[in-house]
Amino acid sequence: MKKYNLKRFNIMLFTFIILMYLEIVFRLLTNTTIFNISLLYVFLYSGFVSILISFLVTWLKPKINKIIYYVSIFIMSFIYGLQLCIYKMFGFYFDLSLLSATDQVASFASDGLKLILENILGVILILLPFILLLIFIKKISIPKAEIKINIIKLIGCVLIYLLFIGTLYINSDGINSAKELYFNVSNNELNIRKFGVLNAFRIDVKRNIFGFDVKLNIPDDYVDPDKDDDTDEPEIVYEYNNWDIDFDSLIESESNSTIKMMHEYFNNESGTLQNEYTGLFEGKNLILFMAESFNEIAVREDITPTLYKLVNSGFKFNNFYTPTISSTIGGEFQELTGLVAASGFLSPWKSGENYYPFGVATVFQNKDYNTYAYHNHTYTFQSRNKYLAALGFDNYLGCRNGLEDRINCNQWPESDVEMIEATFDDYAGSEEPFMVYYVTVSGHGDYGFNYSAMARKHKDDVADLDYSEKPLAYLAAQIELDQALELLIEKLDEAGILEDTVIALVGDHYPYYLSLDEVNEIATYEKDSVVEINRSNFILWNSEMETVEVDKVGSQIDVLPTIYNLFGIEYDSRLIIGKDILSTEPGIAIFGNSSWVSDKGTYFASSGEFVSSDGSAVDDDYIRYMNSIVSNKITMSKYIMQYDYYRKVLGG
Repeated sequence: MKKYNLKRFNIMLFTFIILMYLEIVFRLLTNTTIFNISLLYVFLYSGFVSILISFLVTWLKPKINKIIYYVSIFIMSFIYGLQLCIYKMFGFYFDLSLLSATDQVASFASDGLKLILENILGVILILLPFILLLIFIKKISIPKAEIKINIIKLIGCVLIYLLFIGTLYINSDGINSAKELYFNVSNNELNIRKFGVLNAFRIDVKRNIFGFDVKLNIPDDYVDPDKDDDTDEPEIVYEYNNWDIDFDSLIESESNSTIKMMHEYFNNESGTLQNEYTGLFEGKNLILFMAESFNEIAVREDITPTLYKLVNSGFKFNNFYTPTISSTIGGEFQELTGLVAASGFLSPWKSGENYYPFGVATVFQNKDYNTYAYHNHTYTFQSRNKYLAALGFDNYLGCRNGLEDRINCNQWPESDVEMIEATFDDYAGSEEPFMVYYVTVSGHGDYGFNYSAMARKHKDDVADLDYSEKPLAYLAAQIELDQALELLIEKLDEAGILEDTVIALVGDHYPYYLSLDEVNEIATYEKDSVVEINRSNFILWNSEMETVEVDKVGSQIDVLPTIYNLFGIEYDSRLIIGKDILSTEPGIAIFGNSSWVSDKGTYFASSGEFVSSDGSAVDDDYIRYMNSIVSNKITMSKYIMQYDYYRKVLGG
């Protein structure tokens, strides 16, 4: 039988065709733009990898060369398949930092298998080159090459890589330009879209092994040409929510260049001013929720009337987002720290070893509150017991450390109503004010009446709605959250403490177990997959207050400083990246790929397109300025965690 020798340039060409095929198929399956300058980067890098593989697999005996080659093709195909499945499930891409979320990886293993089956055509298309290689395995031989040929290949590798580097300087201006992404900016999603899956994975591996310091980009002050020059003195002069920190001394004594740069950054921040709402809720009780997969599409007067009432009264935030970054743990991190869930936050967050002087339980305990935390699923999931302890919760209760004696922890997902019923008496009779933190689970996917116990429980409540099964099951599961809130309000009222209690609630992420089409099936307008799919609600409600509408943009990172200002808690607004939504600070929501929404409009980082919120023109200086602001907020969030910065500034 005749064998086809893959030698010299044949193996290069064959590998190059495979890599270009994988990239184009991946982009088609993920709705990523194919024909732009990124294809040039992919083309050159694929050429580099093809020559490199040809160099690596032609040094030994033919059988060993063939094994190395097949393993190489499989690994590359696996990387593409992994990214496809992660993106289809979560709406973001895999990077090595996610390996820290081992609990989540394990819990979603069965869902991952299900997802592969649901996307079997895409998986097969990605594995097709490897499958064909297996079919023709006996006909392929990769002989040992002459040394001079391999030297030529090595020289070719260097030349084509240098050509690739040279192309990065085409249109190299801007925070998210190819040059900046490659050398100075950490953004895995943009790397995938700009450089391709394989190159992005190499960048991720390199930075995780050798470390990577992101450079700050300090922008010039931007003067808004549309802003009125109001020279009238304000009636009330408010103070800043800042502590007295001697940054000058810290800068002078600091030897670490990164820490010194952080001191300088925060020293130059002004912080946020107090306002007419400062101390509005001082002395009142607080019940704070992180609601699993809660999103504005779940808020309906017909089936979730309590959610509808709470969203549309109290403080009504009309432009609020819950950016989906690293799933539930990312959303909870943003809500409880006021920091962006930037790459590298997971390990220090999960360890619970960082110092958090602004930890939500700690600051309320300092005001003589009794604090409580509850979760109606496994209490150790994603090390929640560790990071909640670091925030000051010393009596956190969940399934497997006591809550299983009060509720049914053997169903999936567990009941939010049961959690409220079983825990209310713990704090309702407190002689001191109380602060309670609830992490709900009833709204968790996958959404199907055969899968979700909460969806089955409320199936009849959505029977008259004309949607497909998964959106129906999602709405049914969110009814459990609605009824839990209804029960809580009733119990607070019966205990005579409703008027003295504030209820705050924010979602961890959009329901990513639903596809974009399924989300839009029950949405009131057509959402995109990057920004508007993350639009949600922030409930901040007290029964005695009048409704206050807030049009400013906000997100999860703004929850903590907003609450602290309302409760009259002293904190340093410079050191929390999120800002009090009720302050004069301009609003902004930051997404995982560095896209953002401001009060002026929406910027899509992958395309560089800005869409004005009112149709008016916005100058390029504003976009450059905001990109710098966003980049710096992401970088500072990462460094605060990575360097345990609060401990260095505030002791502890």
